[in-house]
Amino acid sequence: MSWKTQLQKDSLPWLLEPENPGVRYLALRDLFDLSSDDRELKSARKAAHKEGPIAEILSKMNKEGYWVKPGPGYNPKYSSTVWSIILLAQLGASVKEDKRIEQACKYLLDQMAEGGQFTTTSSGAPSGTVDCLQGNLCWSLMEMGYDDPRLKSAYEWMARTVTGEGIAPAEDKDASVRYYAYKCGPMFACGANNKLPCAWGGVKVMLAFSQLPVRGRTPLIRKAIQQGIDFFFSIDPATAKYPSGFANQPSGNWWKFGFPVFYVADVLLIAEMLASLGYGSDPRLSNTLNLIRDKQDSEGRWSLEYDYAGKTWIDFGKKKQPNKWVTLRALRVLKSLH
Repeated sequence: MSWKTQLQKDSLPWLLEPENPGVRYLALRDLFDLSSDDRELKSARKAAHKEGPIAEILSKMNKEGYWVKPGPGYNPKYSSTVWSIILLAQLGASVKEDKRIEQACKYLLDQMAEGGQFTTTSSGAPSGTVDCLQGNLCWSLMEMGYDDPRLKSAYEWMARTVTGEGIAPAEDKDASVRYYAYKCGPMFACGANNKLPCAWGGVKVMLAFSQLPVRGRTPLIRKAIQQGIDFFFSIDPATAKYPSGFANQPSGNWWKFGFPVFYVADVLLIAEMLASLGYGSDPRLSNTLNLIRDKQDSEGRWSLEYDYAGKTWIDFGKKKQPNKWVTLRALRVLKSLH
């Protein structure tokens, strides 16, 4: 039985329209089981890098590899270096297609703290480390195909922050490896979430782990993944009733499907993460999958409900309208079930 029986109507032809080469490339890559040597796929990948959002973002890059201003690149949101790289990865950018992408990845890692932390501070100090940024950037570098031995330390730091192994409390300022104000404790604890586990950050960390081949995962990383799985299945993911720090209830943004995805997350992202780690058919995810299916319209399309219009280098559609990027996200999850 085809995975497309989950759709009200086959929306794949809509995604393949040539007017949007970026979506067309990713749809061919992720939804059609084509060989990496397929001529149409290779042509689509090249077109996606020469036209549309990828080309637009790369045109704004400084030749040294940064956007807006030199340094770690967290500010200004959402056009500086870290956000541009995260966005490029979600658009399917590849180091194999454009040398500027490789230059940007190298520049980003050159700014990484010695302990493997990506940081929000302009000085590059590790104190600015936070789960959402660390996970997003590790995922992005891997997704774009950038191979660098320094990523090993970034992943090791990230795994230790989940399990707590070998990390001193934030108060122990003399320790060589310790937590900080934002990345303040194990199991996705975050100062921005009243020191409670932050599922927005945690899902980014888990997505980054999913990029690692199973055979290449160290015992520490395997332990961190299992602890993360236990956390996300500690409640029904469809309810998003994870610790919400300074609020009495989960953020309504959990149920607003969006594109691109930065530190705000939706339940679709939880499904993407769990499916990528092999839990797509787990019965504990069934309510989330039903929620995703129920959000499609009669044409098998999903609408844009959360966006960054006017804040990134390019906009990705109008709110409350059927959106190819969001539809692509949903279809990837539904296809993974088969």
